[in-house]
Amino acid sequence: MTSGMQSSFRNSGEFMDKTLFQEDLLNWYRLVKRDLPWRQNLDPYRILVSEIMLQQTQVVTVIPYYERFLDWFPTPQALADASEEKLLKAWEGLGYYSRARNLQAAAQLIVENGGFPTTHEGILSLKGVGPYTAGAVGSIAFGLPVPAVDGNVFRVISRICLIFEDIMKAKTRKIFEEVVQALIPNEEAGDFNQALMELGATICNPKSPKCMECPVRRHCQAFKEGLDDQLPVKTKPMKQKRIKLVVGIVENQYGEILFDKRGESGLLPNFYEFRTLEYKGKMEPAAYLKENLKELGKVKDITPIGSFKHVFSHRIWEMEAFTVKLKAISDEVAEGSGIWVTPADLDDISLVTAHLKIWHQINGG
Repeated sequence: MTSGMQSSFRNSGEFMDKTLFQEDLLNWYRLVKRDLPWRQNLDPYRILVSEIMLQQTQVVTVIPYYERFLDWFPTPQALADASEEKLLKAWEGLGYYSRARNLQAAAQLIVENGGFPTTHEGILSLKGVGPYTAGAVGSIAFGLPVPAVDGNVFRVISRICLIFEDIMKAKTRKIFEEVVQALIPNEEAGDFNQALMELGATICNPKSPKCMECPVRRHCQAFKEGLDDQLPVKTKPMKQKRIKLVVGIVENQYGEILFDKRGESGLLPNFYEFRTLEYKGKMEPAAYLKENLKELGKVKDITPIGSFKHVFSHRIWEMEAFTVKLKAISDEVAEGSGIWVTPADLDDISLVTAHLKIWHQINGG
C-alpha cells in the first residue's frame, strides 16, 4: 500500500465501505464457520490453549491433541501443577515444544494472579503470548476490539487493501494491525477476527485463491487489479542447515530398547531419542553405529530400516536408521549413557517426533 492509499483508507474510506465490508464478512462467517472444539464456549483458557497449539500447526492436526490436552489439563490449575514429563508427553508430536513450556508458565501466572487477565495488556503479559495471540484471545473471549493478525490475515488484508509491504519484516505488522483496527467493529470483534482467519484458511488461499467464492470480493483491490497472485509480498526464509544422522533402535537380549535423554537446553530439551550420532561420512553408517555401541555389549545384528527426514524451521535432519540386536554387558547403562525401556513402557517417556515416526513405521503404527 502506498502512503497515499494508506491515508485514503484510514481517513476517508475512499475505496472501502467499512460497514458493508463488515456485514459481508460476518454474514458469510455465520453461515460457513467450521465446527471446531475451541469454538464451543468462550473460556479464555481453552481459547489460549488452541491458539498456542495452532501456531505453526494445521487445524486438522491440532484437534486430537487439543482434546487430549484439555482432558489431562482442564483448568489453568491442572496445567500449572503438571510435571514436565506429563506436559511433554501431552505435547508429543506437535513440535515446537517451547510452546508447551510457555503455556504452562502462563497457566502458573494465571493461577498466581487469581484468574485469567481480562485486558489486552494483561493477556499480552502472559508467557509466550504475542500480539496475535493476545488479540485473538481478547477479542474472542472478552469482545475486546483489538486486531489479531496471523498469516491468514496478512494474506487477506494485503489483497483487499493492496498492501505491498514485505510481511516478513517486523515493522510491517504495525501497518496491518492499524488497518484491521480501523475495520474491526466494536461489537462482534471476536467473530470479525475469526472471520478474517477463516477467509484466509478456506477461500483466500496462498496460491489459488477462490475469488469467485469470496464474500468480500467486491471490496478487494487485488481482485479488481488482477494482482492477487502477487500478494502478500514475502521474502524467502533463510536456508535450512542439513544435518546427517545415524539412528539406532537398539534392543538388548531382554527385549528392552535403548533411549538417550537430550540435554536441558537447546533443541528439544529433556526429550528422549534413540541412539543418534551425527554422521560425517568417514565410515559406513552401520559400522559407525556399531563402533559407538561396543561399550554397551556385543552387536549381534544390524539391519537397515531406511532413510528418514524431519524438517525444523532452521534445520533438516536426514537420518539413516537401523535396528540393532545387542547382547548387553550389564542390565544397566552407565550413568549419562541412556536408559533401557520395555516397549510396554514407551508411553511413559516423551520421544522426539522424528523418532516416533520411525518407531511407528517399524511397528506398523
